[in-house]
Amino acid sequence: MESSFFSHMRAAANSFLSEYEPLNLLLAPLLALLIARILQCFVGVVNEKGLKATILGFLITSVKLVPGVKRYIDAEKQKVVDKLQSGSKSKRDGWSTELPRTGLGEGVIEKMKEEKRNDVVWQGKCSGTVYIGGSESEGHFSLINEAYSMFAHTNPLHMDVFQSVVRFEVEVVAMTAALLGSKEKASGGQICGNMTSGGTESILLAVKTSRDYMKAKRGITRPEMIIPESAHSAYDKAAQYFNIKLLRVPVNKEFQADVKGIRRHINKNTILIVGSAPGFPHGIIDPIEELGELASSFGICFHVDLCLGGFVLPFARKLGYPIPPFDFSVEGVTSISVDVHKYGLAPKGTSVVLYRNHDIRKHQFVAVTEWSGGLYVSPTIAGSRPGALIAGAWAAMISLGQEGYLNNTRETMEVSKKLQRGIKDIPELFVIGRPDMTIVAFGSNVVDIFEVNDILSSKGWHLNALQRPNSIHICLTLQHVTILEDFLKDLKESVQTVKQNPGPINGGLAPIYGAAGKMPDRGMVGELLVNFMDSTC
Repeated sequence: MESSFFSHMRAAANSFLSEYEPLNLLLAPLLALLIARILQCFVGVVNEKGLKATILGFLITSVKLVPGVKRYIDAEKQKVVDKLQSGSKSKRDGWSTELPRTGLGEGVIEKMKEEKRNDVVWQGKCSGTVYIGGSESEGHFSLINEAYSMFAHTNPLHMDVFQSVVRFEVEVVAMTAALLGSKEKASGGQICGNMTSGGTESILLAVKTSRDYMKAKRGITRPEMIIPESAHSAYDKAAQYFNIKLLRVPVNKEFQADVKGIRRHINKNTILIVGSAPGFPHGIIDPIEELGELASSFGICFHVDLCLGGFVLPFARKLGYPIPPFDFSVEGVTSISVDVHKYGLAPKGTSVVLYRNHDIRKHQFVAVTEWSGGLYVSPTIAGSRPGALIAGAWAAMISLGQEGYLNNTRETMEVSKKLQRGIKDIPELFVIGRPDMTIVAFGSNVVDIFEVNDILSSKGWHLNALQRPNSIHICLTLQHVTILEDFLKDLKESVQTVKQNPGPINGGLAPIYGAAGKMPDRGMVGELLVNFMDSTC
């Protein structure tokens, strides 16, 4: 009976299929697989970028296929790149392209001094950039330069030879950890870490370590991380380098990480969430405690970016400022990045990455057992590292001590509050959110803030242009303590100039910043940035 049924079904199927050509029958499954694959890719792109961005990207890509359109777009992009360069190509004329036949010997120092005189005036004129106060030929500048020169030949890779530098690194890490809760019972008593070349490397290592730790702990092989849109662009770099899917969540009305929004994106592949104390754009601290509770409840990693705040917030709290919890005393925090070369006043190229325990940090290291050159293990991205930078960081911290950092924090926090009051006295401007520290962002509903920035640039000021919303910010350092009134005066004048004569100035970048903010094709904006970088280095 059963055999008869299957025979009947086979005959019916063969009869039905006999109406089609064999080639069609062969191609149909392949076509179905292709369509399924295309739909899978489309759903993946929609999931990553959203339906609107996906459709827009498809339309723009289609338009570029029209003959002549791509050529026209490329020509327009090159015009923007040339504008961004602002004549830098001509400055490269006469630059060396090969070794001189006869070296200058000690005479090279005079040539370097001559070149240095071409640098712009940065004393007190830049947002962030130089955090040490005073002249570069005296005081703290002189101290760290001497410390640096003493160890310019050293490399902690050779730990058996340069034992002093090894000790300096261990102590810098321990002293930094102590500022960030390592002595608190809630930290668990195992805080550990390493020195790196800067905040970006510290963040890259924290992300890589979280990825590998979560793979070992939970078996996650398609990792995702969730960050607020105010988080540093180093996370985008880490996502590209380490093949991690990145989800960026809009901030809330206070310009802080939206905890509920981040929670909605957590899934079985989530390895890491991120908070900043404070965020680079607006100087506002994310709700670290709430994010820590979220990370703990889902059993995922939580990195806190303290690159800007690590050497300010602990001292600001001691001075009585209302600083919310931000360090390893918060349950759920698994790693922290903090720059010593910012408010730690160390030489440029010094940062620290810290972990709650050694079980997590072990996933940062790379060990190689099959190399003919011998057994190899490395703690950070770099193999050889400049011991001079480590020595300079140690010298900075030991020379200043807690009292030195307290005094510096008092000065920079006071100048930050004065600047906020000064901006509020300019009716055309408003401060973005409520800055917790020494970064103050401001915008305008009356004048084009990028045009204001161009006028300030013509007066020698170098600030940071921001987007979403359009604004500019200044990161205050010891360099600004004595020149705040000069800045406020120039700011008021710049606002009035734009108000009375709206429109871009010759050589200004306001049109480019404005156009980039409104351009729907973010891929094209990215191409512009890549083309600009490719033409300048």
